[in-house]
Amino acid sequence: MLKSLFNWKVLLNLIVAIGVFVGLVWLTFRWLEYHTHHGQEIPVPNVVNKSVQEAIRILDDSGLDYEVDSFNYDPKYRPFQVLQVYPVPGSRVKDGRAIQLRVNPRTWAKVEVPDVINKYSGLAFQRLEQVGLKVGDTIYEPSIQKDAVIRILYNGNEVKPKTKLARFSTVDVVIGSGPLRNIAIPNVVGLTVKEARQVIARSMFEVGIVDHEDGSKDESDVIYYQDPAAGDVRDQGMQIDLWASKRTLAELSAKIEQLNSTYRMKVDTALPPIQYQEMPVREEPSYEVPPAPAPRKETPKPSAETPKTDVSRTNTKPAASATETNRSKTTSLGSGSGTASGTNSSKPATATVKPAEKPKAKKLVIE
Repeated sequence: MLKSLFNWKVLLNLIVAIGVFVGLVWLTFRWLEYHTHHGQEIPVPNVVNKSVQEAIRILDDSGLDYEVDSFNYDPKYRPFQVLQVYPVPGSRVKDGRAIQLRVNPRTWAKVEVPDVINKYSGLAFQRLEQVGLKVGDTIYEPSIQKDAVIRILYNGNEVKPKTKLARFSTVDVVIGSGPLRNIAIPNVVGLTVKEARQVIARSMFEVGIVDHEDGSKDESDVIYYQDPAAGDVRDQGMQIDLWASKRTLAELSAKIEQLNSTYRMKVDTALPPIQYQEMPVREEPSYEVPPAPAPRKETPKPSAETPKTDVSRTNTKPAASATETNRSKTTSLGSGSGTASGTNSSKPATATVKPAEKPKAKKLVIE
């Protein structure tokens, strides 16, 4: 076994195989060096702050490729000015290496206009600011959608959602001011359904039920009846029901009369007007509080020490005293006027005594 392994033929084949392998490896590395330009390096030129056109020309002369990438717009730098270079200037790269150039764009990057149509104005403003758009003028137009965004304008032209505009562009927002009140209903009788829809939409009303006489949905049918009637006052946004037919108004007179009896209220003017009389005002009774009774004066009770007197004695005594008083007065009068008593001694003297206290005293005549 070992003798066959060390045979000169086997050794020769092994040496040849090793030589072929080494030769293939050497050729492979040589080919890689030639293909990759091993040892041949080119310094990256400094093209920062140059215009993109000048930077491309310098890279082409150096045998380097380039890739231009738009950087975030910076108003402090010129449009199309090279802001960054990768690899950095001064580093050595091989011939044909692509150099990345970060260039300041001409303006801000474009953003899409968000879909805020028929949305609340407060929410729409937030969405516009989030994507980088500024809200300029706020324009109000008559619309049944109060405080809702109707249109978005850019430089006076309407822009649709998802339209790309430069970031930080200023847009104007048209907002609905709400429905108007007490607006006359337009007359659409005699118009086609298509024309009636346009007239109703211009007046800020809504199209309600459209009743085609033949059951079709032909927009060329003529309107022969509407409810509410033309001239009635309604708020914008109310619905207007329509009846359409292919026949003329003269042929539909009976149908119109039937609809009038259903949708038009008749007011009977023969009835006397209603008179309203004012009811008399009923006075509410007043309740007076009676005065409080005066406090009673209590008569002091006789004490036990006061002696009791006889009634008969009490009544007799004042009369006797009155008699004595009159007598004394008469005596004094007689003694005081001697001439008069001497001259007319035959006439009796009379004296009237007025009582000083109640009850009244009786008149007494003394002879």
